[in-house]
Amino acid sequence: MSVLPPSRPAVAPHGWVQAIGVVLAGLVAMGVVAALGLWAAGAADLPEGAFPRVVVATVVTAVGGTVELSGSAGGLAESNAGLTVIPLSVTLTGALVLAAGFLQPLRHRTVAGTLELAGWAARIAVLWLAALLGLSFAARQTFSLSLGDLGEDALGGLGDLFGISPEVGFTTDVPATLFFGLLWLVGVLVLALLVARGAPLPGRLLRFQESVRPAASAMVVLLLAWAGLGVVIGLVVAATRGHPADTFAVILLGMPNLVWLALTIGLGATWNGRVDGPFGLPMPQVLDEVLRGEDVAELNLGTLAEHDGRVWWLLVVDSLVLLAAAFVMARRSPPRMRAWEHAVHLATALALTVLMICLVCRVSAHYGLSVLGIGDLGGDLGGELFLRPEVWTAVGLALAWGLVAGFLGGLLARRVRHRGEAGARAEG
Repeated sequence: MSVLPPSRPAVAPHGWVQAIGVVLAGLVAMGVVAALGLWAAGAADLPEGAFPRVVVATVVTAVGGTVELSGSAGGLAESNAGLTVIPLSVTLTGALVLAAGFLQPLRHRTVAGTLELAGWAARIAVLWLAALLGLSFAARQTFSLSLGDLGEDALGGLGDLFGISPEVGFTTDVPATLFFGLLWLVGVLVLALLVARGAPLPGRLLRFQESVRPAASAMVVLLLAWAGLGVVIGLVVAATRGHPADTFAVILLGMPNLVWLALTIGLGATWNGRVDGPFGLPMPQVLDEVLRGEDVAELNLGTLAEHDGRVWWLLVVDSLVLLAAAFVMARRSPPRMRAWEHAVHLATALALTVLMICLVCRVSAHYGLSVLGIGDLGGDLGGELFLRPEVWTAVGLALAWGLVAGFLGGLLARRVRHRGEAGARAEG
């Protein structure tokens, strides 16, 4: 009779080594996307070898970090600058890679202990904060500008006479970057647990799985579908209308910014904005046409349709995609749920999704320069771009759309389910 050797304790499939791999994979993926996008946008030609630091700053802003612009033009000049924008293509890439790495060692399980999940997430969070701290100190750069390069001969002469050399730079707000970067990571990990059908949950949370997971999953599919549609349209534009580098820069840096904006506009939401000076929105051109003017402009289906009637297709696309998302949500929900419950679940999820879009798709940029009173901090040598939503109107419209789409999706799923049950009984 053979005696089996004592079994060795199982090695945890999600220790520190695995956490390092998850964090590195997320940062590398984000860095590659940011570098390619900035290279396509022409940032590789920045002076003083600033390209790597600009890439790092882009990654920092993509996870909610704060990069502050600074300007100095000496005692005889004034300058100011500001920029607030999240490159959501980089953000989405990092979120998908980190979520996949977080869930990978937990697959093929139905239940996981709270302490186990908390410990795994804490390892990733500690390493993530350490990486963000390093990136925050690396995302710093100062550029020297020539007044003559700004296209004003008078200013160029004054700059040469008085030795004025304006400088524009950027730096990172380290505490804010660490706080918002950690908050972003927590949101990604929690959403990954909520969305992934095979992800294990603590036993106490299993009762919320039936109501929360299908709706959360449907919203993620909705956002990814819009992002994918935007990439396809961008590739077609790059192939048919020229300027492929500019189009690829948009795809790699800000495609979700545009398509998720279009999603809310298709629901009837209104955004207020203005474009002035050298700033501009990359594509489609109709956005720039509506917003460029002296006053604050409204961006919605009506104002866009005055320039291009094809924007009404946003209403059709929103209707079809929302109905498909509602149907998928209802099919993944327990059969005992009623149509009105599906409506409430989808309305809540869609309202939260639109609120998130309103928070992350805001844009604000300004720049100004004045030397000895020549030029204006907001005039010929300056520019302004901002875009902000009417938040609560957008959220209210999302609730209404979610109620209708969720109810119809529930009815459609019930009819399909009944047909399938009847067919199965007939074959039996």
